[in-house]
Amino acid sequence: MPVTIAAARTTATRWVAEHATGDPGFGGAYLAGSAAWLPADAVLPATSDVDIMLVTGSNPAPARPGKFRQDGLLLEPTYLSWTELSAPQAVLSDYHLAGGLRVNTILADSTGRLTALQAAVARDFSAPRWVRRRCAHAETRIRTGLMAAQTPQPWPWQVTRWLFATGVTAHVLLVAAQRNPTIRRRYAATRALLTELGHPDWQEELLTVLGCAHLTPDQVRLHLDALTAIFDEAGPAAATSPAFFASDLSAQARPVAIDGAHELLAAGEHREAMFWLVATYARCLIVLNRDNDAGFTELMADLGHPPGPADLHRQIGRTEAFLPRLAELREVVLASS
Repeated sequence: MPVTIAAARTTATRWVAEHATGDPGFGGAYLAGSAAWLPADAVLPATSDVDIMLVTGSNPAPARPGKFRQDGLLLEPTYLSWTELSAPQAVLSDYHLAGGLRVNTILADSTGRLTALQAAVARDFSAPRWVRRRCAHAETRIRTGLMAAQTPQPWPWQVTRWLFATGVTAHVLLVAAQRNPTIRRRYAATRALLTELGHPDWQEELLTVLGCAHLTPDQVRLHLDALTAIFDEAGPAAATSPAFFASDLSAQARPVAIDGAHELLAAGEHREAMFWLVATYARCLIVLNRDNDAGFTELMADLGHPPGPADLHRQIGRTEAFLPRLAELREVVLASS
């Protein structure tokens, strides 16, 4: 049965009241992600979860609960410290944090501190200097992520760090347009944005940097079949894994990772599905404690990597070489917003 954003908010509010307020340092809660960007009467996609940000003064913060089902919805609470929300300027400069506080989606706030912060962020969210600051934050994340990808580490981790750094190129344009820097659907979101701006060819550039512009639906479908098999194999290992993303590999999260990819394929966005497909495959290998398998080798080969784990020099260089062009695209998007 379809669930509206308003109904999802009600469920999230109830969960917070019943489970989160027991933290002695609890300071409030609010929605983030698509539930914070979509209007109240919009239908929450069946392939989406509901992100709840829990603000705490506890040090260390409580363990992240991970994804779980509540009244038929997939909830994902995440703890934030008051240090991260120290001032409106800190939030306005952070491209992930600002999006969750641009509108009032507060679920709990006994002191009023979170409400005051949200009002200040909402007032200045669209100010050009803060939009630029958030773009700069995203671009810094690309550079630091590419550096991290070059350090010695297991192959799936190296791929993960290159992938997420490269994927932030999509976030730069979404942030410049003051749109949701969504995680899994980031390339589908840039496709919609760039088509609206009259530059659909720019999407080809983004996908070329990722390495998947040339892929056909049949190729992506084969990779998704391989991912589905290893996803189901990884589920039991994920249940006891300490990895922060382990709950993303659970049976409860299957509609997001697997059904969500099928949804993009059905919409003709097979190449846009590749980002999360690669991310999820690498995570499966991590929780299974494997460096590689045949399916992952084929997947990476289709992204332009030589067979077998080695390094990502070519892929990292491809992303680095794109950064001046990304700056040009960012300026056009800023001027259009």
